[in-house]
Amino acid sequence: MAETFALTNPLVSFLDKPRQQFTREDFLRVIAEKGIERVTFHYTGLDGKLKELRLPVASRRQAERILAEGERVDGSSLFKGLVDTSLSDLYVVPVYKTAFLNPFGQASLDFICRYLTPTGDRAPFAPDNILHRAHTLFQDRTGLEFHAMGELEFFLASDPQAKIYCAQKQRGYHASSPFMKSGAILDEMVRHLTRITGAVKYAHSEVGFVDSIRSDLEEIRGKRAEQLEIEFVPTPVEDTGDNLVLGRWVIRNVAYRHGCVATFAPKIEEGIAGNGLHIHAKLMRDGQNIMVGPDGELSEKARQFIGGLCHYAETLTSFGNPVSAAYLRLVPDQEAPTRICWSDLNRTAMIRVPLGWAKKSDLISKLNPQQKELFRDPEGRQTVELRSPDGSAIVHLLLAGMTMAAEWGLTQPESLRLADSLYVSGSIFEDRDLLAKLPSLPGSCVASARKLKEKREYYERDSVFPPSMISYVIRLLEEEDDENMNERLADLPADDRLHETRKIMHKDLHRH
Repeated sequence: MAETFALTNPLVSFLDKPRQQFTREDFLRVIAEKGIERVTFHYTGLDGKLKELRLPVASRRQAERILAEGERVDGSSLFKGLVDTSLSDLYVVPVYKTAFLNPFGQASLDFICRYLTPTGDRAPFAPDNILHRAHTLFQDRTGLEFHAMGELEFFLASDPQAKIYCAQKQRGYHASSPFMKSGAILDEMVRHLTRITGAVKYAHSEVGFVDSIRSDLEEIRGKRAEQLEIEFVPTPVEDTGDNLVLGRWVIRNVAYRHGCVATFAPKIEEGIAGNGLHIHAKLMRDGQNIMVGPDGELSEKARQFIGGLCHYAETLTSFGNPVSAAYLRLVPDQEAPTRICWSDLNRTAMIRVPLGWAKKSDLISKLNPQQKELFRDPEGRQTVELRSPDGSAIVHLLLAGMTMAAEWGLTQPESLRLADSLYVSGSIFEDRDLLAKLPSLPGSCVASARKLKEKREYYERDSVFPPSMISYVIRLLEEEDDENMNERLADLPADDRLHETRKIMHKDLHRH
């Protein structure tokens, strides 16, 4: 019998096989022996949120049909503005390896599904299918695999409690109890997410803390908010998209059951850290990380990849920063980037090369000489981190765009030159001459829309992004009507500016 742990997916433990080997017969056994009452299908809508369809199970034949053929849904409602009502029927078909027991509903066997057309093809406009096409193109052109993971930052807002062991403003990073009050809730989120995905790396308290939220929204007005983070481990990029959307779903559900509000909004208060969605990525060949060369430095392919991200950077904001509040976070002299550049370890750069155990491993032996057996990581852990996206990101489209940027970087000779020209060291905001030479990220949704309109071929090439999806995102961005937003806010009297700023920040409390 395979070795299992407390947080192993219960289905993996029960069936004694890895999730990639799950079959229909396995699920029929689970339904019969676990007393399953319903199958629940989940799929990502155009709004980036997880949708669900509950299918009660009364007989083996019914269960077998559900698991073999999926079910029918109304695409014109799930993809309003993209799918015509006269051609609206879509199939949702489960991906077996995603199966899990629903932690929020007793006796439910749940799956992530893909959208298929009446002819049985992947629906071209579905964000997860766009990501699939992008990754297929990447693999075909490069012979590599693209792995990624995300850092889900969010604020957990709850009713005020007794003012003891009070947290300090902007001092919450990795705080422990009793100064951090949300530890038990965070543990519950991590427990469920780990058992569902098997891909959680760690969780911790983040920098931000608001003692009492000032807002026009009753949902959060007067609540205390702690900023938290759950970070995943790298997985194949298509799985990453599912994990991040599932992560938001789990976090919101756990918060709701504790009478709290979880929000991934880019900002909730002026002068308080915003919610980023930093994406780490790496290139893989035959199960091996190829981001580092024999000398321990970044490989040529890693630098080509960085060049591709730099080439695509200003248009990636269309998917990574699609609400006005994003541009209250992307401001100078903060850890959120405003210029296109990359650096080692540097949190002011748009792309950071974090420590990756590339030059020194088995660090434990330095402090524990009694440990004689050395540890060797066969896969390698070096990544590069894109720091511009935030919690409002349209996850699957952002990852698809990053995958296409990687493909461009690895197949175009100018990518290395571009990467070399945009490398920086130290804080870019302390070198004004350097800062002036670096290209800027867009400063508003409207500016992002303009860049995407100019360079939509970046995404429509090879039929990866349908033109209808690019046009939809452009409309979404233009509707924000936020051109010169920060300049307009700066001209207001202080009290009016704060009020207007909070309205912008809080209008998208649960956007994606």
